[in-house]
Amino acid sequence: MIGTWINMGTVLAGGTAGLLLGKRLPARVREAATVGVGLSSLVLGAKLALGTGNVLVLMLSVILGGACGAALRISDRLEGLSAKVERLFSGRPLAEGFLTASLLFCIGPMALLGAIQDGLFGDWSLLAAKSILDGVSATALAATLGPGVLLSLVVILVYQGGITLAAHLLATSLAGFSPDSPIVVELSAAGGVIIMALGIGLLKLRDLRPADLLPALALAPLIAWLFELWG
Repeated sequence: MIGTWINMGTVLAGGTAGLLLGKRLPARVREAATVGVGLSSLVLGAKLALGTGNVLVLMLSVILGGACGAALRISDRLEGLSAKVERLFSGRPLAEGFLTASLLFCIGPMALLGAIQDGLFGDWSLLAAKSILDGVSATALAATLGPGVLLSLVVILVYQGGITLAAHLLATSLAGFSPDSPIVVELSAAGGVIIMALGIGLLKLRDLRPADLLPALALAPLIAWLFELWG
């Protein structure tokens, strides 16, 4: 889990720096940093989404995933959980920073593939590259959205670290894992759509409630597998 620890370290360092500098930075600088992260998220998300090998799989996973997420009220539940945590911190706003940072740091192929690569082969180079990007983003987000960004460390540990441990334990059965397989490609594409929704929110164009789209990450591999099974 070396890669995950490095990732958590850069987010902690970047987020702490953002909190310390946040009040000292002019509002226009903090806003520009957030816009930069938002635009970068749009570009990254679009690149991932356009990598789909089957647009129908992507459409079905996002539409059905969004419907499931809305029915399960994922965004509302996460915001409610964050509100409870806020009360522990004297009501300081945490929800937006927590949700934004958690989605940005954990959705996408670098988190998934990097964690598996680390677990299978002990190769954490991909997570090291991701760590640099996350550290910079954490600084910008924490300066604008506050201490909630640091709570994403728990999500990184559970999600990314959990995948690494699972890959290590199941190394034999996952030995044939390929980042070019349709299942992984469509998973990445669905993640790209969610990252785009996140970027649109950061740019304050519209709140698309990206957390409600999270079930698409489970549906995309399943639908891709069914399409591959049926030829």
